[in-house]
Amino acid sequence: MNINVKILREGAIVPTYGSAGAAAADLYACLDAPVTLAPNETQLIGTGFTAAIPSGYVGLVFARSGLATKRGLAPANKVGVVDSDYRGEYLVPLRNHSDEPQTITHGERIAQMAIIPVSQALFTVVDNLDATERGDGGFGSTGL
Repeated sequence: MNINVKILREGAIVPTYGSAGAAAADLYACLDAPVTLAPNETQLIGTGFTAAIPSGYVGLVFARSGLATKRGLAPANKVGVVDSDYRGEYLVPLRNHSDEPQTITHGERIAQMAIIPVSQALFTVVDNLDATERGDGGFGSTGL
């Protein structure tokens, strides 16, 4: 699959895959100066690019496991959704979950994005739904 990428700011880095088997491509910070996030602070970190995700696909933005576990930095929205018709700069709302300030520098890998097929559903209002074994059992109803 080819995805067209437009560079919006000098120094932007096109997403790359870290290995031949990587499911998601790394997103890089595009910054004029380092950004320090205080404990429990969230800031939008720009990538300096936009892209045209094909219709029928979505870009899902996830935390980078090393950044999240070693430094406490992860997307504030847990999983970002980039729709196929979005053409603005790709921004990552990075949250510092640690107890110490964390500094992001230009070119640092800040998140990862997987391109996933999606379909849109037709939602139909009905009087009743089919019965299931679980029924309306909520949180924790299926056991540990």
